[in-house]
Amino acid sequence: MQVKYKLTVFLCCLFTAFQTNANGKEPVDYVDCFIGTSNSRWMLGPYAQMPFGMVQIGPDNQGNRWMGGYEYAINSVSAFSHIHAWTMGGLSMMPATADFTIENPGPDAPYKGANAGYHSRILKETEKASPGYYEVELYDHRVKAAMTATTRCSFQKYIFPECTDSRILMDLLFPTEWDYGFSVKEATIEQVSDTRIEGYAKCVSGAWSRWNDWTLYFSIRFSKPFDSFNGWKGTEVTENINKISGSDEMGAYVTYKTAENEEILIQTGLSLVSIEGARQNLEKEMIRPFRWDFEACVNNARQTWNSLLGKIKVEGGKEQDKRKFYTNLYRAYAGKQTWNDIDGKYRDACENIQQLKPGQAMYGGDAFWNSYWNLNGLWSIVSPEIIDNWVTTQLEMYRHTGWTSKGPAGIEYSGIMEGSHEVALMVAAYQKKIRKDGDAIYEAVHKMVTNPGGEHPCGGTYGQIDLDAYARYGYMPSEINVVSKTLDYAYDDFCVSQLAKALGKKKDATFLEKRSMNYKNVFHPEYKYVCRRDSLGNWDDQFDVFSNAGFIEGNSWQYSWYVPHDIKGLIKLIGKEKALERLSDGFEKSRKHNFAAHVFDRTMGQSAEFYINQGNEVNMNSAFIFNYLDKPSLCQNYTREILDRFYGDSPYKGWEGDEDEGQMGGWFVMSAMGLFEMDGGVTADSELDITSPLFNKITIALDSRYYPGKEFVIEAVNNSPENRYIRSARLNGKLLKNFRIPFSALVNGGRLELEMGNEPL
Repeated sequence: MQVKYKLTVFLCCLFTAFQTNANGKEPVDYVDCFIGTSNSRWMLGPYAQMPFGMVQIGPDNQGNRWMGGYEYAINSVSAFSHIHAWTMGGLSMMPATADFTIENPGPDAPYKGANAGYHSRILKETEKASPGYYEVELYDHRVKAAMTATTRCSFQKYIFPECTDSRILMDLLFPTEWDYGFSVKEATIEQVSDTRIEGYAKCVSGAWSRWNDWTLYFSIRFSKPFDSFNGWKGTEVTENINKISGSDEMGAYVTYKTAENEEILIQTGLSLVSIEGARQNLEKEMIRPFRWDFEACVNNARQTWNSLLGKIKVEGGKEQDKRKFYTNLYRAYAGKQTWNDIDGKYRDACENIQQLKPGQAMYGGDAFWNSYWNLNGLWSIVSPEIIDNWVTTQLEMYRHTGWTSKGPAGIEYSGIMEGSHEVALMVAAYQKKIRKDGDAIYEAVHKMVTNPGGEHPCGGTYGQIDLDAYARYGYMPSEINVVSKTLDYAYDDFCVSQLAKALGKKKDATFLEKRSMNYKNVFHPEYKYVCRRDSLGNWDDQFDVFSNAGFIEGNSWQYSWYVPHDIKGLIKLIGKEKALERLSDGFEKSRKHNFAAHVFDRTMGQSAEFYINQGNEVNMNSAFIFNYLDKPSLCQNYTREILDRFYGDSPYKGWEGDEDEGQMGGWFVMSAMGLFEMDGGVTADSELDITSPLFNKITIALDSRYYPGKEFVIEAVNNSPENRYIRSARLNGKLLKNFRIPFSALVNGGRLELEMGNEPL
């Protein structure tokens, strides 16, 4: 069997989706791709894509800006671009019939009549999106645009009006996220035949992210021979050419004479390896299975997503909650990318071509910053193959370019965010028996916590920056780096210590587990909050618990709960009564702000009176700490309240903060199932915390290639918005003494029965 649709076809073939709901809806029908798109990132728009798709083709309508890309409230489309990865973009296309100009003034410019550039206003009521599909009518060009995708290819359908000068434009430089976007250093677009165009663009991300350079190769075929091939450089347009080369402001377009309602179909294969790779991806992933059958490709994407989303069946509860649930589950698989070609070839961080074994994949995306609280756990339960391939990605990087990567966008060393929390994913993969190569994993992760990070010779930064200072002082001195790195590095130490323990490396285990207690060295003895201190041991005499000085995207109040590996020790350090009072007070004061980061800053939440910041990573474990304070009813109440109030189901309110490639979506799904993984699953006997599930019954289908169980069922008897408190809990008929279950119990298959009531136990 050929290796195609790495993450997609196996889901369709191997896993059958649960039966449809009583109303005839399948899981995919509950996904609303527009939820949160008025407050979302470049990577998470209403794009046509597969799970972890290289291609994420869809509308852009903003200039270079934070949270750029698609904004639901803007009633125009600049063009449809293929790549929406963090710090990366590529190959924008647009049909046009209005008076020709290469100018694209963008949505903020005054409308210039028919001569409006190649962007277009849209008829908002015609805009539709579902997993793997997007369509809209372009008002200014009188064109209906529809598109779908496979993992590495796009399939576009444009329905034109009668026109003697219909065009399809291909642009290589366009706005993305942030205010500096990316640049094109060298590019070529060439006519191969009157139905085929191929080319490449050597790209570099802008400003601080110049570590990321990539070459995008593309092969495009058209269902109808075009009349002419033309191009532009800067403001100069050249007609009837065979090839155009240049940099930055350049592109190409083809022309047609079209009849009323004439369809022109376009298929595009992408590759970061070679033009041959782009051709092969197009041939094997698009042409052979679908020919020119657009609807077959749409249906393939739908069924792939439905099979994945159908791994979890929810029953009972409100229809609104099901929309939120399956949309958040969808988002957990929509923000990362697959970067290897269909034959397993990929380019490493030094731009050398490498070869994977059959069945493996190389992924990319933003940081794993605290993804152990939501995404990792969700992926390990629903789709352990994702975790498997993430470990493959990291070990391939380690073997070929020396280090694992905390944020491997484009398989590079971004250095983004704090710690090296890919370590948590890798260790958990071994502890959960997803991977068996513990020694290989250990070699890679041990290097990360014992060798200081630095500048990679092929671009970017790797590892634990200033690790030597952390090791020397037992904390991160304030004149060297931020105090919050102490907490990140301490958790990474703990993760590696647990793998050392599992592999019988007692000396390493003892050393690293002891060093993981370094977090205590930055807790002020009087305040009992994390506080900056210098290399001489002096505490910050300007300490403000709500200041972000010394903290990354957070403040002292929030970071003082950020000890995933030793919550019991943290409570003892603060004092149980004080910890309970402090946390309860923080939640109550945050309720008036709806736990929303946007009240002060869309992602940071660094301001006075800001306690719980559900909109960013460092604070997303807070509600579950109540389970360790012997107040599980408070955990159950506040997690329900966050699910109900903080997460929305409209374009304008999905996540009030930084959704960050599925992080917040993962939290919703796990918490809605009544589960949370505090320590990231890195211990040999890791446990899942229990809270109040959102639905009456949840059935999780388990992957028989990784786990012995067939399914795990969570049933909440007498569940309702009012009956949110767990009165009793039984695992496989046995009464639980606390609100935690072993991860092994879930993957072995079984049943968790919760008796619900309207009053705390």
